[in-house]
Formats: sequence, C-alpha cells, structure tokens
Amino acid sequence: MVSSRDNRKNIGVIRSVDWITIIIYMVLLSFGWLSICGASYDFGEGGDILSFSSRSGMQLVWIGSSLMLGMVILMLDERIFDSIPNFIYLVMLVLLAITPFLARDIKGSMSWIKIGNFSLQPAEFAKFATALAVAKYMSAYGYHIGRWKDFLGALAIVMVPMMLIVAQKETGSALVYFSFFLMFYREGMPGSILFAGVSAVIYFVVGVRFSEEYLWETPTTIGASSVLMLILLFTAGMVRIYCTNRKVVNYILFYGVGGTLFSLLISKFVVPFNVAWFQLVACVAVAFYLIYMSLSARLRHYAFISLFTLGSVAFFYSSDFVLQRMEPHQRTRIQVLLGMKDDPTNAGYNVIQAKIAIGSGGLMGKGFLNGTQTKLKYVPEQDTDFIFCTVGEEEGFVGSTLVLLLYLAFILRLIYVAERQPYAFGRIYGYCVMSIFLFHVFINIGMVLGLTPVIGIPLPFFSYGGSSLWGFTILLFIFLRIDAGRNRLRR
Repeated sequence: MVSSRDNRKNIGVIRSVDWITIIIYMVLLSFGWLSICGASYDFGEGGDILSFSSRSGMQLVWIGSSLMLGMVILMLDERIFDSIPNFIYLVMLVLLAITPFLARDIKGSMSWIKIGNFSLQPAEFAKFATALAVAKYMSAYGYHIGRWKDFLGALAIVMVPMMLIVAQKETGSALVYFSFFLMFYREGMPGSILFAGVSAVIYFVVGVRFSEEYLWETPTTIGASSVLMLILLFTAGMVRIYCTNRKVVNYILFYGVGGTLFSLLISKFVVPFNVAWFQLVACVAVAFYLIYMSLSARLRHYAFISLFTLGSVAFFYSSDFVLQRMEPHQRTRIQVLLGMKDDPTNAGYNVIQAKIAIGSGGLMGKGFLNGTQTKLKYVPEQDTDFIFCTVGEEEGFVGSTLVLLLYLAFILRLIYVAERQPYAFGRIYGYCVMSIFLFHVFINIGMVLGLTPVIGIPLPFFSYGGSSLWGFTILLFIFLRIDAGRNRLRR
C-alpha cells in the first residue's frame, strides 16, 4: 500500500514540476517521430510505419520506454541525486573503460555493447553521470572556481570520461564534453579562458585553411602569417584590457605589427624570405618582455598574457601535426568543410545530399512522407545524424524554422529553470544540461547545413536510437526532479 506521505510527495512533485519543459519535450518527441517516419518510409509500404520491424515502429518503443523512465525519475526523492553522484560517476568510468573490450567494431567505433537483440552506447549515459559529479564537486562548501586547484579538479572530472570515449574512437561524443565550459563560464571561470578556446579555433581554421596559399607572391603562407599577426594583436588587446598600459601596447604594435609590414616589403622587393619567421621571433620576444614586465611591475597579469602568447604559438605549430595524425576520413571532412578539397563522392557526399534535400523542400515542404531525396535513400544516416534534412525536405523552411524555435524555447527554458535554483548543485547541473543540449543542436544542424564538421552526434529527441533518447531523457528528467524539490528545506 502507498502511504499518505508518499501520496502527498507525489502530488507535490506533480504541482511543482516544470510542465512547460515537459510539454516542449513531448512536442519535440512527436516531431522527431514523424521525421523518423519520413526518413525510414518506403513508397508503397505505408503499413510498416507502426510495425516493430520498422525504424519508426521501434522508435515508438524507445519513446514509450523513455516516458516511463522519466516518470520513474520524477517519483524518486530529489536528494538521492545529491547523495550518490560520485558512485554513479565511478561506475560509469569503469563501464567506459571496459567498453572497447566488449564492443564490436561498428564503422570504426568501439562504443556499442551488444545486449541480446539491442545495442547500448555507454557514452550517452556518461553525460548525466559527469554532470552530476561535477555539480556535486563544485557545489561543495568552500569551492571557488577562481582557485586553480578547484578549477583543475572540476576540469579533471570532465576530461577523464572524455579521454575514455576518445579511446573508443568515438570523437564526436567526446567533443560534447567541451560544452561544460559554458557552465564553467557561468559559474565564474575567467572570460580569458573562454577567449583562449575561441582563439584556438580561429588559429586552427585560419592556419589550416590558408596553409597552402602564399602572401603577395612571397615565400610566406597566408595561414602562418595571419595567425601570428592575430596572436600579436590579441596579445596587445589583452595588455590594454587587463594591464591598461598603453606604452606596452604601442611597443607590441610598433615592433610586432609594424615590423611585420616592413619585413613583408623587404621580402617582396629586396630579398625573398618567410616573414612568418620574423613574426615568430616577435611573438617570443613579446612574451619574454611581458615576463620582464611582470617581474618589474609585480603584476601577474603580464605573466598570464605571456603564457597566452607562447601557448598560442605552440598550439598553432602543433595543429598541423595533430591534423596529419587524425583518421583519414576525419582529416578529409575538415578539409572539405574548409573548402580545401572537393570530395563530392566521399567525405562531402553526405552534406551535399543533405543540402539538396533541404533545398528541395522550398518554403512549405513536400509534405509528410512525400520527400523524394530521403525516400530514395540519397542521404546516408538520414534517420540518425542527418535527420534534420528530412525536416527540411518534408516540412520546408516553415517547418525547419518551427523546429529551431522549439529548440530555442527549450534552451531558454532550461536557462530560466537553472537560474531559479536555490542551491548551487541544482544550478550547476542545470547549466550542464543546457550546455549539452545546446552543443548537440548547434553542431548537428550545423553539420547538416555544412557549417560545422561532420562528427556524428545525434539531434536530441529526433535522431533514431534508444541509447541517445534514454540518455537525453535521464539527463533532462533528473534536472526536472531536482527543480521540483527546489522549495524543500535542506538539512
């Protein structure tokens, strides 16, 4: 028998749970199932939509089981998620570590464990375990992200499962863990660290994209010269912002930027040489000058900026080394994305066909189950990683915009719910949830449109599969359960 106390608790959860988020979740699930129907449907075989032998029929099983899983989570006491996250995290690390020894090789990935007639991907469940563990660690009494010891501890919690997933050759799922930096930034991580990350992306893209193009008919490549110039400009800007020393800024601009322009003229009209070598020396000289300023002025900001300068140079010159040691298909995808290589029959095929499918939908789309590109199977992985092309083809620009607006409402609602948490644990976990969903949506839709590399991550609530849907549901409903108990007084 259910006690009256349990009844009161369940009624309290029903009243306080965030139904707006659940409604958006249900709508996305519905649209996702319709998209899977469109992607997996074959002309003349409409009766198979609800059959368990079809992808759309099996997705109904995953949706139904996910809803039951969500209800079970809502019936739990929310304090359990603050009590055992370390245990869940350690169990998940062990599972991630043994997965490569148990998994079968599926398209080069060793991340799927066969259980009877089903396959599960532990990496999808590691996200909520990591989010709980890092929220527990960062919400402890006395924690301050501004202390390097504390920040590095939280960073280690995030990086360990990421490395184990990389060992499974599941790079796409591993990259999702970079989304935790958005949570770190919300919790007080210096903006300079986020800026350093953005700068690294810029260095990599510019350096790789223009690595084989030369500047003004000199031996200097545009990629190397542009990146080293950016490093000098970024260094000068950071000195201006954090040290407010215009004299040092002027020195950097005069000798660094001015010297580069003068060297370029010499290389063009007098003696041809690689100007990037002068820029490299200038960057190193600026870094040591900033170290000298740090010691003389006793201002550690100079030292941190010098580390940024030297780190930027090291990252740039190591990026080509890393690129050359990537898997061939990964390296080709990046080169195709950056316009360095045209490969319409291999690496670029998926994106090209996805664009054709989306473009053929026009304003209003071709209608439910009437898409031709998807029905004729022109788009590989069209019901998993490239499911959004089905939305574009069948529902058109209007339907695609509606889906994007739904995701926007979902992300904004998660931010709102996270901000109203009375305790750090709930807020931190909430921002982890929001960051993971935002990363998945941005990267997945971006790769379908050819704006981001094809790294193979699912679109939340749309892509076919039980592991991803269960993982997203657990991630979300734990947050909803924590939020539902926000008014409870903690002992």
